[in-house]
Amino acid sequence: MNEKTTNDHDLSVGSLTLGSRPALVIIDMSLGFTQPDSPLGGNFSAEVDNIKHLLEQFRARELPILYTTVVYHNEHQASVFRTRLPDLNILQANSKWVQIDPRLMPRTNEPIVEKCWASGFFQTDLLAQLQTKKADSIVVVGLTTSGCVRATAVDGLQHDYPVFVVPQGCGDRNLTAHNASLHDINAKYGVVLSLTELCHALTQLQT
Repeated sequence: MNEKTTNDHDLSVGSLTLGSRPALVIIDMSLGFTQPDSPLGGNFSAEVDNIKHLLEQFRARELPILYTTVVYHNEHQASVFRTRLPDLNILQANSKWVQIDPRLMPRTNEPIVEKCWASGFFQTDLLAQLQTKKADSIVVVGLTTSGCVRATAVDGLQHDYPVFVVPQGCGDRNLTAHNASLHDINAKYGVVLSLTELCHALTQLQT
């Protein structure tokens, strides 16, 4: 990893800066995506374990942590998206499928942002939450790499946040799409940083 310290509080990776208060944004680690018996799901146990490790690191440093989950309250929400991908219709409010996987249970100070589309930013309060928590960069992990992770990373950049994506914390049922999306993100929208590199970067933060 190419690092340099720009001041006592900032850590640079490539051309982007992790800053002094990165936020961990965990995308759609709900039962609808983490459970193999869901039509949207798969076996993502390794990704869950890696995100648990990141949670420990962020919690130990009292850094912001936010979750997203896809939830539909009526048939009109994201109707075109749901027509294109009918399996999304299982993600109804009060369904078990919209609940965050218990292995990654949020704490009371870790908000869950409901969304209807791919990006965690689109028609949600994610931006406001990040601003309230004074985040100066975002670390994006979750499901799926080629869908909601990529969309959130792109929108994170479009809201002027340095974006870092940890591949070991991202999963996709299509490995080709997973790898292509990581390549695309790293080429244009953010920095793809391994779990080891990201955890090392966190140790360099001055809090």
